Amino acid sequence: MGALVTLDLPDDSPMLDLPWIITFGPLGDADEWEPVVCGPYERAPALALAEVMVAEEALMAVVEPLLPAVSAEQIRDEITAAQAAAEEEAAGQVDSAELYGSFEDTFDEELAAEREPAAQPAMPPSEAAIRAGFARIAAKLPGLER
Repeated sequence: MGALVTLDLPDDSPMLDLPWIITFGPLGDADEWEPVVCGPYERAPALALAEVMVAEEALMAVVEPLLPAVSAEQIRDEITAAQAAAEEEAAGQVDSAELYGSFEDTFDEELAAEREPAAQPAMPPSEAAIRAGFARIAAKLPGLER
């Protein structure tokens, strides 16, 4: 069983309507292979596809919105925001590691497996549903010629 990572967004978030991508990569440090990026999808099919994959294989799936940046300045702003968030998270991890010890040092996978109920494999969306989502996404993109 793998791991799924995504944003926890409020129901009224405008990001829910953006196209979403899935990045599949190795779950642990032992595996080394280039991540595979799939999409764009609507959010619900992206999550369903990612859930199916991580239920069947030991890999990491990151489901995230595809940000429609139209200028280098917008991209710089996104990079700056991501770097600031990473610095804040790293500072928080250092503080908590000093107080409680390192998560990696204390985590027992067998204990965690006992606590987690057996995952039921999700049903992936049909090819027709995914293709219909592609059409809805394409209709949202301004200036796209058909």
